[in-house]
Formats: sequence, structure tokens, C-alpha cells
Amino acid sequence: MYPDLKLFIDGLWRDASDYIPVVNPATAREIGHLPCASESDLDDALHAAEKGFHVWSRTSPRDRTNLIRRAAALMRERQQEIAQSITLEQGKPLAEAKLEVIRGAEFFEWDAGEAMRTYGRVIPAPCGHRLTVHHQPIGVVAAFSPWNFPMSQPARKIAGALASGCSVILKAAEETPAGAIHIVRAFADAGLPEGVLNLVFGVPDDISRHLIPQDIIRLIAFTGSTVVGRHLTELAARHDTRVLMELGGHAPVVVCDDADVKEVAHSGAIRKMRNAGQVCTSPTRFFIDESIFDDFVQTFVERVEKMVVGDGMTLGVEMGPTAHDRRIPALTDLVDDARGKGSNVATGGTRHGMHGYFFQPTVLTHVPETARIMQVEPFGPVAVLNPVSSLSDAISKANSVPYGLAGYAFTNRANYVNRLVDEVEVGNLSINTLEASMPETPFGGVKSSGYGREGGVEGLAHYMTVKNVWYSEEII
Repeated sequence: MYPDLKLFIDGLWRDASDYIPVVNPATAREIGHLPCASESDLDDALHAAEKGFHVWSRTSPRDRTNLIRRAAALMRERQQEIAQSITLEQGKPLAEAKLEVIRGAEFFEWDAGEAMRTYGRVIPAPCGHRLTVHHQPIGVVAAFSPWNFPMSQPARKIAGALASGCSVILKAAEETPAGAIHIVRAFADAGLPEGVLNLVFGVPDDISRHLIPQDIIRLIAFTGSTVVGRHLTELAARHDTRVLMELGGHAPVVVCDDADVKEVAHSGAIRKMRNAGQVCTSPTRFFIDESIFDDFVQTFVERVEKMVVGDGMTLGVEMGPTAHDRRIPALTDLVDDARGKGSNVATGGTRHGMHGYFFQPTVLTHVPETARIMQVEPFGPVAVLNPVSSLSDAISKANSVPYGLAGYAFTNRANYVNRLVDEVEVGNLSINTLEASMPETPFGGVKSSGYGREGGVEGLAHYMTVKNVWYSEEII
């Protein structure tokens, strides 16, 4: 069920001299050995991507569209195989992994359609002159994807780049390489020209320091933590290389007094524990009107305590392990800090079981602003539930962190909705739903959650340059 792990450079799979283990987080056992790219491998990938760009950028948008759609169809056909690989390496329940495969295919399908609509325009000009605007692919893209969504996160970046006519060097996460392997296989089987899509693995800092300074690289596309994003942005700035950054979040959830308490609490508990809370848009800081706070907490905690935790390959499991062993002490420290500052641990709060990287689904209430978890994204199955006295109080607390990726709110009052839309500082605001984005909507953050957008008609813009052409029929 788990694929043979290799690098993919210039249309060929290759091994390497150095390897690192890939571990199943549910059992802490090795399931594969991942090759680490050498500097020579990276140089080969750079040359291959440069060659691939010259071919792919001159491929007609219709042909690019058709090939991307063929690859997406193969991913759909291979859903079960890909999902099993994802669950083995990342831990999420198999049902969630299957949905991720489809979501990844949908990114490709949407951007494939957009490849046909990278329109320019004609600007009215004086007689004898023509003014036109053209959108052209930016060049070779160095893409860096995280470990929490092994399939859909690489898909988002590859889809935008290929649809725009760019070639790609993808550095996928070492903890969860199989999703990217399966994407590359689908494109190779669909007939993508050599060098257009290249896949490397290795020590992240070594790879970024080697790739980013190269003149061949014209765009850095990254999803990950704010700290790493700033580091990569600094490297890129030294070489005037453009960046697309989707960074950390710490999503607030505003629950007004007119909300359906039981429904919102029930759905909020389920969504918070999705992917063991390892989602950049995960609803984490719940600000609940004090008049409904006690009922909300009771329902939320009851649902969390019913959560079935275990190996994602087991039928009926709702929450798998955290993706690696580093998450356990990080989460423990955040919970202990909150407890020490007077927070109530309503449920959970410690490691779950004796094997694997499991952490109990955890609910904290009455957490003071001085607790680190109010400023630091837990990126795990920990929810914070706090009462607020008014909508103004909730909005103020929602905006009190340096992040602004996603936010949620529940109300049926039109004036509340207007205030939330105008005042909550996020790139993605969802009202009366906990869905954050779709392939056809732009996704990205404000403040320290990054800049640029993936998805929607805005997504391809970052992979293209704008050229103004002034043509005169006479030399002037």
C-alpha cells in the first residue's frame, strides 16, 4: 500500500545516496526510506525545469488544460491507493484521506479550466497605435508544501503553476512524501513533458538555500509556518525573487447569542478535531456570548469526549494521531502553561495511549490572554472556549493575534454580519459555516498569515507576469 519513494527529475525516477526514515505516526514504525537530494540532484532539477519551461510555456492553453485534466482523472481513479498511503504516513482517518484526494483533483480541474482564461486586454489608443496587455508565465517555480495535507497542498501549487505555463521544482514534506509521489506519477502517466514537474526531498533549509538564490527560479510558493515563511521571504528578497506565502493561522470563531447553540457546538467540536487539529484554518479560539456559554461548553465537551481516537486505517476512527513526535511535547507545554495561568481543562490535556503520536482531544475554557495558546497556534486537537460580553468584545479578541488566515462566525443578524465582514481581520471569513475555501475561491491571509492568493481567478495571477505592448505603425 505504501509507494516506493524516489526523486523525480527530468522525467525519470532516481535514488539518492542519503535516506531518512518515514514513520507511521499511529505505530511509530518505519514504513519507508526517503531519498535526500544532493546538490548535484538539485542542479539537475534546475536545468530540467529550465528546459521544461521552454516546452511547457509554448504549449497551447488547450493542450495544457487537457493534460492536467487527464492527470486529475487518474488521481480520482487511484483514490483508494493514494488515500491509504496518506493515512499510513500522516495518520488521518482513511475517510478524510479519501476526501483529500478528491479535493486535490478538484484543484487541478479548476485551474485547468482557468488555463483557458488568462485573458489580456486591448486599451484604446491613438490612430496608428495599438496598446495591448499580455499575461505570460513567470518561469520556473520552486514550491514548498507542508506535511499536514500530503495531497491537496502540493496540488494547490502544482495546479496553479502548470495551468499558467510554468515548470515546477516541488520540495514536498519529508514526513509525508507519498501524496506528492502519487501526483507526479499521475502527470507522468498523463504524458507531461520531461522537466516540467520535478520532485525533490531533503533537509528543508539546505534545499531552500540552494534553490532560492538561483536565477532560474522566478517564484517561491510556500505553505507553512510564519517563522519559516519569513526566512524564505528574506532569502528571496536578496535576489528580487517573487514569493507567494500561505502562512500560519489561529482562527477565531465568534458565536453570537442568536446562534443555534447545540448545532454550532456539535459541528465545531467535529471540525476542530479534523486532521487532529493540524489545519491552518482550524477553528481554535471560540468566543461565545456569555448568555449561551455554559450550554455551548457542555455540548462541545460531550461531543469531544465521544470522539473515537485511533489508527486511521481502522473503520470508525474519527481522529488519528498527530503527524510526528514533536507535536506531543509542544501541545503538552501549551496546555500546561494555560493550566498554570488559571485555565480550566474541561477534557483531555495529555498524551493518549502508550504507542504512536496520539494526543487527547482537549478543551480549555476561561483561558486568560496571558496564556501562550492565545497567541500561539496549537496546530493540534486543542480548542479554546472563552465567554465574551458583546460582539465588539468578540471582534476585539478575534483580532488580538498577529495572524489573519481564516475566521468564522455564527449569527443571523444582518447588522452583525455587516460588522463581522468589515471588522474581522482575516483573508477568509465564513459565516454560519466552518468551510474555509473551495478551488474556485481565493485563499490566503493577511497580517502575519502571508500574502498572495491560491485558488479562484486570483490564484493564477501570481504565476504570471503582466506585459504591456505599445505598437506603432510608424516609427516615432
